[in-house]
This record gives sequence, C-alpha cells and structure tokens, in this order.
Amino acid sequence: MLARNFIKHIPCKNLSRHHILRDRVRPLIFFTSSTPQSSFSISASLSTSSSSSSSCFTDESFAAPYLSVRIHCPKHVVDPFSEALLCFGASSVAVDEDIKEEDDKDAASGSSIASKEICIESIFPVHEEVKMCISQAANSIGLKEIPKFKVEMGDEQDWITKNQDLFQPVEIAERLWIVPEWTSPPVPEAVNIILNPGFAFGTGEHPTTKLCLLLLQSLIKGGEAFLDYGTGSGILAIASLKFGAASSVGVDIDPLAIKSASHNAALNNIPLEKLELHLAPSENSSSGREMSLQKEQFDVVIANILLNPVMELADHIVSFAKPGATTGISGILSEQLPNVKERYSPFLENISTATIGDWVCMSGTKRGEFIDN
Repeated sequence: MLARNFIKHIPCKNLSRHHILRDRVRPLIFFTSSTPQSSFSISASLSTSSSSSSSCFTDESFAAPYLSVRIHCPKHVVDPFSEALLCFGASSVAVDEDIKEEDDKDAASGSSIASKEICIESIFPVHEEVKMCISQAANSIGLKEIPKFKVEMGDEQDWITKNQDLFQPVEIAERLWIVPEWTSPPVPEAVNIILNPGFAFGTGEHPTTKLCLLLLQSLIKGGEAFLDYGTGSGILAIASLKFGAASSVGVDIDPLAIKSASHNAALNNIPLEKLELHLAPSENSSSGREMSLQKEQFDVVIANILLNPVMELADHIVSFAKPGATTGISGILSEQLPNVKERYSPFLENISTATIGDWVCMSGTKRGEFIDN
C-alpha cells in the first residue's frame, strides 16, 4: 500500500498567484468584484450527451502527463503543509504510510531526523515550477527551510487507475457506504454512493468529506434543495439526493471536477432533472450558456473547500441559503476554527462543530438579518 490518506485531490491551478487579492480568489468557486449581488453567474458545463451511460466515460479521460514529487515534510505540520501545497499548485497530495512506518522504526533506533519527518506524495502539472510552489507553501505556514523533495516525470498513464488499489469501499456510517466504481458494494441494501473520483477531491476517505456526509445525512429530511459549493467528485450532491433531497446543485471552477461529478451521477442513476452541475467561469474562459444561481434559494448549503476561499467568500457562501437554513463549512483544521467561527458569526447563529482528528466541520443557521456585503 503506497499511501494511507488522500489529503485532497483537486486541480487548484495556481491559486497561489492570486490568493492574496480579494478580487482574484481562485478556489473551487471563482468570484470577481463584478459578481452581481442578486445572483451568482455561472456557466453550464454538462455534456450535451447528458443521457450517456457510465460505459462511455472511462478512466482514460483523466490520463495526462504529470510530475510526481516526493516531499519530506516535518510530521507536526503535515496537514497544513498539505493544504498549502494544494493552494500553491499541487493537483493532489497523499501521505505515504510505508515511509511513515519506516521512519518510526528508524526513530526507535535513535534517528532523530526520521522521527520528525513524513513523506508526502504529490502530483503537479508538468508546467508547474515545483521548487517555487514548495517554497511558497512552506513559507505560508512558517517553515524556515524548504523541505527536501524529489521530482520524477510521470508518463501518460491514468493516475486514478494507478491508485485504484488505494480507494476501497468506505463505511461512513451504518448503512452508508462510498463504493469505488470498480468494486461491488459490501452491503448491497445500504445507501451506496458509487464513485470514480477522477481528478476531483472527494472519495469519502478524508475526514472533511466524512464530516460533511454525516452533517448532510442529519439535515436532509426529504424535499430539500441542496447546494454543493465546490462539488469536486459530486459526492455530496449525489448523497443529498440519495438521502431524500428534491434537488441538488453542484458548482466548481474545474472542468475535470464537473466531468467527474457528471460521470458519478450517471453511475448512481441520478436523474438529470434533479442534479445540476455548473462550471464557474474562470479568468481565461467565460464561454458557455450563462445561468443564474439565486440568493436565498437553498435549504442546505455545504462548502468543503480550502481555507482561503472559506474566509474570503463567507458572505457569498451563506447568501445562497434561505433564512434559517443550515450552512456547513468544512476543510478546516481545529487550530483554524476560531478565526473561521469569528468570520461566520455575523451570518450564522446556533453554530456547532464536529471533529474527526484535527479536522473540523462547522455549521449554523442563517441569520434572518443577514446582509450580503
């Protein structure tokens, strides 16, 4: 087994180049200062062959050249550093369990360096300046030295197929499973969400996704309208419908995420009239049929994205929820929670949290006097 935990798996596409500038935030959802206050403009990105079956959507769609980068990271900052790598250009990060175990053995024999480091397996686009990205990520979390790293060119093989043995069925809760497309459900009578993540974050393995699924399961009683803000693989949008929501909308900045979510919807026999998937326009492209996502449209809103957009776009995220509706925010480390809670307190009340390890999901109900800034 090469890796124990996919921290996140999303094509962030140079978020680092813009993350300081309010008008140029590039998280999973892209906003500009010209975004209308009354609606959120997005462009539809579903394939015209919307009724196509999963058989015509193969893993080969995700094949691409890539840089495979092994980074030796101080153990005590593995989570924030992994998050930072994604913000500064990495497409995916994974913690190497084998390296960790070897290090622990070395530590027992007296190696102080081994006891303090863990290996992160990371994937970068071939055009990315890896050293600069790692340096920026390290600097952003206060590391004084750039971690040691090794870069290798990956050939044009499917990264997802290469790692299929890492993604096995995941039991989120009793009678709730995330099942890879290439395996059979362990409990056929359970709620099984069939998934092929492609290059999009969201396999159910990461604590942030688990926390969101558990929150969503508790919130959906039947007939709700749900917004998956930064849909990734579409896992939350699909889950909401399986829990009983009347409709679900997923939006993302990355075309591969939309492609992945569309494929996963087909795998789960989700009717197209119940699930809408939209690609947010980016700096380089605004093509596509413009659509409008209305404010105060949804009964439940969940955003499982990176910290920077969580903080920068708080009012936008909450604005799509109806007054009194629940908004969930995840992708937060416990040490970041106080700042996130302070940021959302003007918009949400009855705030509560759930944790798995160092990860937190925060939720609250939208205040009636909410004002979109």
